Amino acid sequence: MRATDVAEDASGREGTVFGTLRPCRHGAAKYGVDPQLWQAHMCGLCLGLRDGHGQLARSATNTDAVVLALLTEAQAAAPAARRTAGPCPLRGMRTARVPVATSAPVRLAATASLLLGSAKVADHIDDSDTRPRLHRPMRRIATGWSAGAHAGAAAIGLDIAPLVAAIEAQAGAERRIAAGTGPAGAAALDELTRASRRCAAEFFAHTAVLADRPDNVAALRSAGDEFGRIAHLADALTDYHADAAAERFNPLTATGTTRAEAYALVRESHRSLRSSLGTAGLSGLPTLRWVLLDPLTTALRRLGRTIAPPPADSARKNPVGVHLIDPQAPVGPRRPAVAESIQLICTQYCTGYACCAEHTRPCSGERKESWVGRGCTCDDCGSCCDCCGCCSDCGSCCGDGCCCDGCGCDC
Repeated sequence: MRATDVAEDASGREGTVFGTLRPCRHGAAKYGVDPQLWQAHMCGLCLGLRDGHGQLARSATNTDAVVLALLTEAQAAAPAARRTAGPCPLRGMRTARVPVATSAPVRLAATASLLLGSAKVADHIDDSDTRPRLHRPMRRIATGWSAGAHAGAAAIGLDIAPLVAAIEAQAGAERRIAAGTGPAGAAALDELTRASRRCAAEFFAHTAVLADRPDNVAALRSAGDEFGRIAHLADALTDYHADAAAERFNPLTATGTTRAEAYALVRESHRSLRSSLGTAGLSGLPTLRWVLLDPLTTALRRLGRTIAPPPADSARKNPVGVHLIDPQAPVGPRRPAVAESIQLICTQYCTGYACCAEHTRPCSGERKESWVGRGCTCDDCGSCCDCCGCCSDCGSCCGDGCCCDGCGCDC
C-alpha cells in the first residue's frame, strides 16, 4: 500500500468505511469489553469530523483511526467524556452515547483521518484517477482537510510536519524506483514503505502520550511501525492484479518482490508487532486485543488464502490472460474515480441505503451485501477457534495453520 493509500481497506474489504481493521462483535464479550464501544467511537469520529470540518469531511472516516481512539481511551485513567448523539440511519435511527468532539481520542482520530484522507485525494489527482475539470475542487478539499489535520494535531501536541514530508516524498520515491534510478530489491521496498511506517508509528505512539502513559510510547511506536508495513504490503498484495491490469504502480512489481515474499514480510511484521506489545505488557490489554490483534490476525489469514495456489480444477485466466491466484476473487473490479466515490458515499452511505440493500463500495467498486446482512466476521475461524482466539485444534479448523500465527496460546 502506498502511504497515501493507507486509508484503503486491505483486509478482504470488510470495513464499512476506509481502513484495515474492524473487530468482531463476539470478541468483545470474550474480552469483557462493551460491544457498543467500537460503534460509539466511530460515531464520535464521524460527528467530530462533521462539526469541525463540514459534512464532506465525514467521508474521511477511517476505521484504523477509530482504533487509535480506542487505544487512547484504553490506556487512560478514565474514559473520554460522552454526549448523546441524535438518531442516525447507520444506527437504525437510534441515539447513542459517543465521545465528545473535543476529547483526546476523537481529536487524534480526526487528525489521522484528515491527514490520510487529504493525501489520498491528492494521490487520486496525481494518478489521473479523476477528470481534469475536477482537479481544482478536489485540490481544495485536500487542502482544507490538510489544514484541519494541522490544526487538530496542534491541539493535541502532535507534530505532523515530518509525516506530511514523508507522504509528499512518496511520489518521488515511486518515480525513481519505477525508472530504475533508485535503490533495488529489499532496499527499494523499504523506501516505499517508509512513509506508511512513519505515519502509523507516530500515531500509535501518540495514543500513549495523550493517555499520560509515557512508558508505552516506545512499544507503541515500534508496533505502529510494523503495522504501517503490514498495511502497505497488504494493499499491494490485494491490488496486485488490478494494478497490473490498469498499468498502475505497484510496490511489488516495481521492486521485483514476489507475492509469497511479500506475504512472508507481512507475517514477520505481525510477529514483531505482537512482540513489541508483549514486551511492554500491552498485549493483554482487552481493548487492544479486541480492536487490533484479533482483527489483524483475521486480515492476515484471509490475505494468505489469496496467496495460496488454487486447486488444479479451479485454475482459470481472466480476459487478458493473467492467472488468478484466488479463484473466488473478483476479476479486477473498476475502482471509482474520486467524484464517483463521493456520489456513492452521499447516495448510499449518508442516506442509510447501504444498511439494508446491496450496494457498491466507493473505494473499490465491489458489490457488497447490506451491512445488516453481513453477520459476524469470525466465521472464518470456525467455532473451535472462538472468534480468532487460540485452541489446541486451531490448525485443523482454520485450514492454513494456527490463526495465532505461531505466537503461542496467549494471544
